[in-house]
Amino acid sequence: MFWSILVFFAVLSLLVIVHEFGHYIVAKKNGIWVEEFGFGLPPRIYGKKIGDTIYSINALPFGGFVRLHGEMTEDGVTKPKMAFLNKSLLVKTGVITAGVIMNFLLAIVAFGIIYSHYGIPVEKGFVEIVGIVPDTPAANSNLVVGERIVAVDGKEVKASKEIISLVTEKGGKHKLKIQNITNDKSTERVVTIDTKQDKDSGKWYMGISLNSEGTYFPPLWKAPFYGAYYGTKDSLVWVSNVWNGLTGIAKDASHGKVSKDVSGPVGILAIVDRILKTGSIWDLINLIGVISVNLAVLNILPFPALDGGRLFFIIIESIFGKKVAPKIESVIHGVGMVILLAAMLLITFKDIRGLISAGSISGFLDNMTSK
Repeated sequence: MFWSILVFFAVLSLLVIVHEFGHYIVAKKNGIWVEEFGFGLPPRIYGKKIGDTIYSINALPFGGFVRLHGEMTEDGVTKPKMAFLNKSLLVKTGVITAGVIMNFLLAIVAFGIIYSHYGIPVEKGFVEIVGIVPDTPAANSNLVVGERIVAVDGKEVKASKEIISLVTEKGGKHKLKIQNITNDKSTERVVTIDTKQDKDSGKWYMGISLNSEGTYFPPLWKAPFYGAYYGTKDSLVWVSNVWNGLTGIAKDASHGKVSKDVSGPVGILAIVDRILKTGSIWDLINLIGVISVNLAVLNILPFPALDGGRLFFIIIESIFGKKVAPKIESVIHGVGMVILLAAMLLITFKDIRGLISAGSISGFLDNMTSK
């Protein structure tokens, strides 16, 4: 568990540093005084001033911050030209969104590394039978693992999803055109197979495991580009997944309960622990990508204290040509931060209770994934 905790904080540190570095570098490039670059939330444990900026480590290791000169109010502004509040709407928007963009880019890099290692999944152009489930209609047929399905009910198929679509929505018997390739010789036959209906999903099934994907390993110099492309696609898919998850969480919250699908630091620590015991470095890199997308989506939400909340006030200013009083905005963000911390504590309490109830990290994760 010691190593799990150490890796957990290393992963968290990477995510926070990348996010805050986005704010930091864009602010610096636009002449804004960065007063402090902090990992974790105050109170401060350690700080060192380098140039005009204090780099600090704080007591609560969940999150981080970049404190900009004149970020919230005009009080204490000694360098007006270097104050965030006095910069243009475009500059302020760039600074606010830079953290989210950096998290999204980190996810692309993480997924890109995964694809560069494991290769790019591509359709082979044919569907192969890779398994037959016992006690199913397929088990009672004369199908053989390694054969190919080239048509269903007279319709040509080249991908597993095509067969799944044709079969699961419609019960009854189906005629499969089977191709068998032995010693470079091809023979074909037609097999009629019945289906059964799953009581829970209502879908029909034959009991066949299919595969139509292969793996393409591009030349070494092309691998990063392929990785970045497919990494971007995966990141966008995860954005959709996170958004759908958030709507479910919001629905549960409206009924006064914590969603079963949400987990916090304890859940992430449990996943890290399992990866260190049974996974690989590639699983850890993939986890970094997934969490980074989650952070990007969460941070852009228009909620006070989040980047999206600050962006919301900038949008109001651009529409009405007048900014919300800095002191009022500061109070709103302060309230938002209290709510976020309370939510974090509530989620952590839920996770700890689930961990104790499960009796082990393995049981806790099994309960998480089964919901």
